[in-house]
Amino acid sequence: MASEVPPDRPRTVLLGGGIGAGKSSIADVFARHGFDVVLADRIGAEVLAPGAPAVDDVARRWPDVVEDGIIDRAALASIVFRDPDELAALEAMTHPAITGAIMDRVAAAGGGRILIEIPVRAVVDDLDALRIAVVADAEVRLARAVARGGDRDDVLARMRSQAGEDEWRAWADVVVDNSGAWSETERVVEAIIGEVVGA
Repeated sequence: MASEVPPDRPRTVLLGGGIGAGKSSIADVFARHGFDVVLADRIGAEVLAPGAPAVDDVARRWPDVVEDGIIDRAALASIVFRDPDELAALEAMTHPAITGAIMDRVAAAGGGRILIEIPVRAVVDDLDALRIAVVADAEVRLARAVARGGDRDDVLARMRSQAGEDEWRAWADVVVDNSGAWSETERVVEAIIGEVVGA
């Protein structure tokens, strides 16, 4: 850990980091301890599902990736993760809806324990929460993402489009380095949860 858990923080936790850093595995540990886990990526998929308002916006800007109201997400990703301007355009279409859905989930939690897993800081950057960044060596992240089915070039493009490790470290209250053995990472995460739950 880069720092200790600050005192008197809300029981809302933001868990951020790049592709392949290990956010999902760490979120699973929080879930075992009774945290309601919200996945921003899953909400993002819902925002781009058939019938969602953002689909029309996507179709107007990138008509070739939409057919019969269904977005070819792989084709869309191949465009936006290789061009910062195109990514910014997509985020402008989707982030307000993603942020709104996340805030609804936080409100519904009623002050209970909730963890929000985010790959992009901007979606909830103003939320009062404990910020945990998960980092790992770039080679490790790439290998993990490819091992779970990602195309190497696509993963590299996503990595280049995301915030770097230094940015995540500057954003976070606590940093978890998940480059090594999972048993050590899990031990660190369990200690963080103990501090949060005991706060």
